[in-house]
Amino acid sequence: MSLKRKLAAVLAGVGIAPFIVVVSAGTASAHGYISSPPSRQAMCAQNRVSNCGPIVWEPHSVEGPKGLQNCHAGDSRWAPLSDESKAWPATSVGNNLNFTWTITARHATSTWQYFIGGSKIAEFNDGGRQPAATVTHNVNLGGRTGRIKLLAVWNVADTANAFYNCVDLQVGSGGPGTTTTTTPSTTTPPTTTTTTPPAGGTWTTGVSYAVGTQVTYGGASFRCLQAHTSLTGWEPPNTASLWQRL
Repeated sequence: MSLKRKLAAVLAGVGIAPFIVVVSAGTASAHGYISSPPSRQAMCAQNRVSNCGPIVWEPHSVEGPKGLQNCHAGDSRWAPLSDESKAWPATSVGNNLNFTWTITARHATSTWQYFIGGSKIAEFNDGGRQPAATVTHNVNLGGRTGRIKLLAVWNVADTANAFYNCVDLQVGSGGPGTTTTTTPSTTTPPTTTTTTPPAGGTWTTGVSYAVGTQVTYGGASFRCLQAHTSLTGWEPPNTASLWQRL
């Protein structure tokens, strides 16, 4: 083999490895879940429902083929999300409400779809755009009342997969998971107490934050809006449904 041919072979061999690395890096998938009102995976991550399996660490990873109609994306790892025997808390809402997604890996999006009982009630077309760190959709439930299980689907534009979330709702009064209001006695006025919100120091992962806890992150202060256990991707500036900037 001539010197020129040997040199060409060496250069070709050197060029193969970077090419392989680039191709592998491009296969990373997007991730996200509904944080408000809390989806079933959010409920598990916040330890509000027990025996959820590994979803408590990966609420953003419920990914499966497009076109499914179940809570666990057809993946046995997330099967507890479709277990109707669990005591899933239902969030009390009105007929028109906002759904907020927390996006931990932003990826080109085709559509966001919302279903009740297999019927699509809303769709938002992003036309292949990349979403922000949080995405909010206003959805009308069409006059439905009572307890409802809503399925939300995030369809990724450049893969055959989608992300699945089920959200348990109580529309109107009554039913489990709702909050009732009682009228104080006219003879005994209610006692008003003032408490100082607990200080949480600097925000970090793996901490159970209570409502009202104040933390600092990136030189700014934030107040906790929903009780939860912090995870990577849930940083206060990225989760407006969980943290309010002060």
